[in-house]
Amino acid sequence: MFISPAYAQDAAAGGATAMIIQLAPLILIFVVFYFLLIRPQQKRAKEHRTMLGALKRNDRIITSGGILGTITRVKEGSEEIEVEIAPNVRVNVVRGTIASLVKPPSAANDSKPAT
Repeated sequence: MFISPAYAQDAAAGGATAMIIQLAPLILIFVVFYFLLIRPQQKRAKEHRTMLGALKRNDRIITSGGILGTITRVKEGSEEIEVEIAPNVRVNVVRGTIASLVKPPSAANDSKPAT
C-alpha cells in the first residue's frame, strides 16, 4: 500500500501546554475588549453620575431628549429637577434624563487684545 497508517497522538503528551495555547487567544480578546470598551464606558458612566450629583441652580443643561434649559430648583432627596425651558415655562425632569451641562463661553474669547 502507498498510504502509511496514521496513529493518534497520546493524550498525555502536552495536555497542559496545549490547553494554555488554546485559551490564550480568548484571554487576549477579553483583555483587549476590557481596555478598549468596558473600562472607558465605566469611566464615562462614573463621570456622568458625579455630574448629576453636582447639579445646582442656574446650571444650563441639555436633556437626553434635546431640550435646552436652566435649572431653577433642585429638589433634595428627589430625582426630579425643575428646569426652565422658556421664559415662565418650567418643567420637571428626572435627574437621570439630563445628558450634559452646557459650558458658558470662555472669557478668553471676549477679552480685548493687549496693546
